[in-house]
Amino acid sequence: MLLEVKDLHVFYGKIEAIKGISFTVNEGEVVSLIGANGAGKTTTMRTISGVRPVAQGSILFEGEDITKLAPHERVKRGICQAPEGRGIFPGMTVRENLDMGTYIRGYKSDTKAADLEHVLTLFPRLRERITQLGGTLSGGEQQMLAIGRALMSRPRLLLLDEPSMGLAPMLIAQIFEIVRTINSEGISVLMVEQNATQALRTAHRGYVLETGNVVKSGTGQELLHDPAVRAAYLGG
Repeated sequence: MLLEVKDLHVFYGKIEAIKGISFTVNEGEVVSLIGANGAGKTTTMRTISGVRPVAQGSILFEGEDITKLAPHERVKRGICQAPEGRGIFPGMTVRENLDMGTYIRGYKSDTKAADLEHVLTLFPRLRERITQLGGTLSGGEQQMLAIGRALMSRPRLLLLDEPSMGLAPMLIAQIFEIVRTINSEGISVLMVEQNATQALRTAHRGYVLETGNVVKSGTGQELLHDPAVRAAYLGG
């Protein structure tokens, strides 16, 4: 088991945003968290990354308790996130943004060059824009840059928070195809996604969150064809 979240409770002030959820991500899996706005999906991701403190419960990575580990230490262990809203550095070039993904790992130049070539092969548009400022890219290109930057850290577990948000249908299909490619290369993926249909088609397994609780789980196909999930999240 790669990631195990056990009885996780997270607060914003006195408001309990996450109410004792438990779930796992196995080696080589794509796991999706789906749910309505305010269900606690992004809070869960931020807590796994170490940005939000845990009030109760634990987070284990490869069997090691990382609940109190600093965010940068989690990156060193192989957990990296492409955050909601992309979070790129708008005043830096595409190349500089990608280089930032290697900062915490202290890569040698030859390793960095190989990683850069891999990312630019996955995202040919970024190769075309390599000297362009991040803030001048389209929304889809910025999403590619955010994922590419995360990949530059060589993650064991890639956290994707709303990778298709605000994108045109053609770009959404492209992003999910890239997720499948990344997974086929041996990277496990935990994904939060409003586009539940695409997420469940891509995922090996999924969990449904409602107001800070896991209310349903199953394989991607099981949830995709579950009447209650279809009615609530898949448009009938």
